[in-house]
Amino acid sequence: MIWFPWTKTVNSNRSLLERVKQGTIPQHVAIIMDGNGRWATRRGLPRTAGHRAGAEALRDVLEGCTEAGIGILTVYAFSTENWRRPAEEVLALMDLLVEYIHREGRELKDKGVRFTVTGFTDELSPHIQRELQETVALCRDNQGLLLNVALNYGGRREIATTARRLAEMVREGQLQPEDIDEEFFGQHLLTGGLPDPDLLIRTGGEWRLSNFLLWQLAYAELWVTPVLWPDFRRGHLFEAILDFQRRERKFGGLGSQDSQSFARKGEQVDRA
Repeated sequence: MIWFPWTKTVNSNRSLLERVKQGTIPQHVAIIMDGNGRWATRRGLPRTAGHRAGAEALRDVLEGCTEAGIGILTVYAFSTENWRRPAEEVLALMDLLVEYIHREGRELKDKGVRFTVTGFTDELSPHIQRELQETVALCRDNQGLLLNVALNYGGRREIATTARRLAEMVREGQLQPEDIDEEFFGQHLLTGGLPDPDLLIRTGGEWRLSNFLLWQLAYAELWVTPVLWPDFRRGHLFEAILDFQRRERKFGGLGSQDSQSFARKGEQVDRA
């Protein structure tokens, strides 16, 4: 038998996937794709090489999401703060974005992946806006995984913009202040209509949200790995899901073990 170097990885991924499918699958996974620049620097390459390698990582993770049965994948592609980076890097990122969308659009369509964008895209160049709109339209009728790309996105700005828009509606008599609750506010965010993420994955080892989905991640489970994004593959995704499945989500309440402990203490008090 000929043993190829990737055979062990394939078998390992298959084993992880079988375990993943035995538990609860997160409906919505969000990823902060961090580490492209560091990956390139460690190899003596320009930072743009890291971004290009990161695009290949996304392709593999998309396939992993489909295999696992995840409904929505939201990835942090470009933040409102990323404009502060050197102009040549920003330009290269935008060029790579257009290249990726143009190249992958048809494949996303063929694989049944829906495509959408979250962010202040009206500030992007007309050329990029056109590419995004065409890909969204191309994949609109697909019924598979939803790939949601956070592009020119900032969580604080999203919340402030939503609050301002609702305040204007109140001023114009279209809305009463008492109509605004958490559910109503959430539906008017840029992600309105999508369920909040169940699991947030951050690559690159940093423990911060970086202004990503600040409202939506209120009760998401966090999983951080030192693996840099260009090296992240579906096997890492499956490991994150397995860790998610071992947790008990309390949403601010008591978990089953806490409830049992609380009940036992109550019984002891009653007997006393």
